[in-house]
Amino acid sequence: MNLRIGSRGSQLALWQANHIASLLRAEHHQVEIEIIKTTGDRLQAVTFAQVAVQSGTTKGMFTKEIEEALAEGRVDLAVHSLKDLPTELPEPFALAATPPRVDPRDVLVAVRYDRLAALPEGAKVGTSSQRRRAQLKALRPDIEAIEFRGNVDTRLRKLAEGQVDAILLAAAGLDRLEKTEWIRERLDPHDFCPAAGQGSLGIETRNGDTATIAAVAFLNDPATRYAVTAERSALAALGGGCQVPIGVHCRPVISHSNGASSAEVEIFAVVAAPDSGQAIRIHDRAPASTNPIALGRLAAEMLIAAGAGPLLATHGGVAR
Repeated sequence: MNLRIGSRGSQLALWQANHIASLLRAEHHQVEIEIIKTTGDRLQAVTFAQVAVQSGTTKGMFTKEIEEALAEGRVDLAVHSLKDLPTELPEPFALAATPPRVDPRDVLVAVRYDRLAALPEGAKVGTSSQRRRAQLKALRPDIEAIEFRGNVDTRLRKLAEGQVDAILLAAAGLDRLEKTEWIRERLDPHDFCPAAGQGSLGIETRNGDTATIAAVAFLNDPATRYAVTAERSALAALGGGCQVPIGVHCRPVISHSNGASSAEVEIFAVVAAPDSGQAIRIHDRAPASTNPIALGRLAAEMLIAAGAGPLLATHGGVAR
């Protein structure tokens, strides 16, 4: 089968597209990659807040133009970083596969400091994420978060130049690009909750394109699908996009009781304020047989019950 992949043109996006292309070629498909420039790519020089003013929203800022190409039939599938893909896909599209997840954690990247706790008072930390900025403020209110956009190489260069003392990035991107030299600390989700879907890829197709959906079905990893479905369900229930300061992470655990073991899942979630560092956190465990959508919705309800509503209302989420 001839398949055309739509992808952003960044180094990481192309790594991801080529990774999926190689897996499809191993299944004897002919694959081409079409580079598509998105709103987020065109507005690299401005902050996400300014993108929201110019475009009306940050939702879909890295996916809209790719979806347009998909709808028009110029490409057959799109490879996304799943955390960039809106939780509710427009009617013509389907999330056809979620390949095995890699490290979902955020990492501290620094030249001189070996962990977040070792950063001096007043240190400058670069990040473009409201979620990371908020959790950084909650953990280290004495540290200054600096708006930091650009591709991985650009951010690492700015760090090397001393523009900041450290940066916060997703482990997955650095691991995939083999740029891990300055990773000093991988932050546990219990303390620093990742974005929903972080570390995962999302393979998007047209909803009725049964041939392409069948061709990519082998890429789907059930364990990854379960976790990201729960995470995206929570995010959807809270009304959050990729720039609302919400973290959600689900992972499997083994519970031991009275000499017996049982499979469970645990879910962490946080809503935090980037300016004050005020954070509402929840943690829950459930049997592995729990419906992932229900698990995600329960996490959202727990956050609201714990007092997250006013924080969400301030940052564009749902205050119930």
